[in-house]
This record gives sequence, C-alpha cells and structure tokens, in this order.
Amino acid sequence: MAILYHYSFCPDSRFVRLVMSEMGLEPQLEEEKPWERRSDFLRMNPAGTTPVLVIDGLVIPGASVIAEHLDESRGLGGARRLLPADMAARVEVRRLVDWFLRKLNDEVTAYLVIEKIHKRFMSPAEGGGPPDMSAIRAARTNVRYHLRYIGYLAATRNWLAGDDLTYADLAAAAHLSCVDYLGDVPWDENEAAKQWYARVKSRPSFRALLADRAPGMTPARHYADLDF
Repeated sequence: MAILYHYSFCPDSRFVRLVMSEMGLEPQLEEEKPWERRSDFLRMNPAGTTPVLVIDGLVIPGASVIAEHLDESRGLGGARRLLPADMAARVEVRRLVDWFLRKLNDEVTAYLVIEKIHKRFMSPAEGGGPPDMSAIRAARTNVRYHLRYIGYLAATRNWLAGDDLTYADLAAAAHLSCVDYLGDVPWDENEAAKQWYARVKSRPSFRALLADRAPGMTPARHYADLDF
C-alpha cells in the first residue's frame, strides 16, 4: 500500500496526486498540515514540506524526487509514461517542471495559498493572521506573466512540452488549480492557456482535485466547471 502525505492545497502534493492517478496508482491519502511540523512527519522529511510518498519500503520526500522515482519504477516501458524516452525531450520536460514547481510557486502560488488559505488555520505563533495584501497583489501581477508563457507553449505545441501529456502539464495544472480555486487566474486574458487547462481539467485524474474544499472557503464559481 502506497501512502501519500499531502496537503489538499499544496500544489506540489496535487502534482503528485495527478501523476499517480495518471499512472493508475491509488495511494492512501494522509493529510499533513506542514505548518504544524509534527515530529513524526519531520522524521520522514526533515524539511517539513509536503508531499512525502511511502511506497515499496521507501520514504520519498519532495514532488520532483517522487516523480523521478515513479518514472523509474512504474513508467519505464509502460503505456502511461509521463517522462519521454528521448533525452532532449526529457530535458525539456524537466526544465518546465522546475519552472512550475519553483518559479511559478515562488512568484505566484506560494503567496496566494499561504496568505489566503494557510494563515486562516495557523495560530499566531505559527505565522497565522490577516493576509499580506502586498504579497497577494504581487502574485496577481505575476500570474499574468506565467499565464502568457503557458499560452505561448500551448499555442505552439500539442501539450506544453511537446506532442504528449507529460509531467510538465501536470505540474503547471496543479499549481494553477490552487490559484483557480481562489479565483485569481485571469483566464479571459489568454485563450490558448484557458483551452489547454480545460483539456487537463477534463481528465479523470483531475476529478479528486476538483472535489477538494478548504474549510469555510467557497471556490471560485467556475472551479469545478469543465466547460468554463
């Protein structure tokens, strides 16, 4: 039995959930609030961040490490491989995964998720309190740049990294799904990005994410609408 320690609105956790679903894997989900820094969880991942996957007797922390392990252990030779066999294509997928899991997160997702969601449930000692509106404004500005880049990729390729769905699409969609829950993606500004997201959002692997709810927070009206 695979166990995934995750947080519902951790975008990296959502990425791994999408990956595992696309591969036909159904882990047992254990929600972990990273700001609580539980000692048992810190023993699995001293960084204290989600996700952490326990599978095949291994404790695997971090979205990129999990994705690489799953490709090596489940993807090689499989029909559902999400990392291409061609070396140059793999480099492009890894470049984009790094872009979305790091750059998009640092400039957009982390600001919005922490300020709008995490702080609602954190104690003052944990850093909770009212949101920092300057951080939210910065994220809302930055998301437009990232949306244009995704739109450019979607307009010039079949999927973001090339002909086939890859880790790159799932990483980008996982992060945008968190931002979209909060109603902060200006979809009307880029039709190519919107159409790409609609394709990913319509996949069976996305259903569980669209069912996620933050306590006391209603998602944007179109969040679970496949034809938005």
